Amino acid sequence: MKLDHVVYFTSKSPAKIVEEQRNEGNQSVIGGRHEKWGTYNALRYVKNAYVEWLSVERPEIAKQVDHPLTRLLLHDLKDKDGWGTICLSVSNIEQFNEDIINKGFNTSGVLDAERRTAGGELRKWKMLFVDQPVSDELPYPFFIEWETSEEIRLEQLRAEGTLTEENEKLEVRECVFGVEDPLRDTGEWAVLLSQKVGDSNDIRIGNVLLRFIQQEGGKDRLQEVIIR
Repeated sequence: MKLDHVVYFTSKSPAKIVEEQRNEGNQSVIGGRHEKWGTYNALRYVKNAYVEWLSVERPEIAKQVDHPLTRLLLHDLKDKDGWGTICLSVSNIEQFNEDIINKGFNTSGVLDAERRTAGGELRKWKMLFVDQPVSDELPYPFFIEWETSEEIRLEQLRAEGTLTEENEKLEVRECVFGVEDPLRDTGEWAVLLSQKVGDSNDIRIGNVLLRFIQQEGGKDRLQEVIIR
């Protein structure tokens, strides 16, 4: 298990995000369209993960689909742009689904997913969500298994110029979650992910620290992503 990507919900178009990021010196690209969900994205890759800026392209589709991430996007954008959630990659998503069901979690079941890139290529993966109502409570991470191996995907990203030498000098180091009850959320995530809880309401996934901090009021959400 490793961090695959972090998701930022935005009302801006991918083209606008890429323009802003490049003006700040961050190599970013237009990702493409999730045609079945009515959404599209911009992406910034670093060595160990990537940032996804997710926005609504076709509201008439997005409002009708029964897709957990799209529902969360629509819910959060009623308030403002901001960090939404994280995605973890697993090597056998069907087995992982069975494992967390056995722990007492209800799930979406394994879903097939795809994105049409800006160049017209279709990229496919499988994804899995823990069932929970869309609300201001902290969403669990969701899970992904790519159709192609990580080695092949990294080769493609380098060849495209999406993952540059400068990008590969950077890594996501921490994901910080602002929540009402850090002890509770850390414990629940530790059970879900079969991980140990650290000394300060944190969980380590590979070389990324997931840290839960106290906040008063507002939504319980991913609050900060530390890249360096």
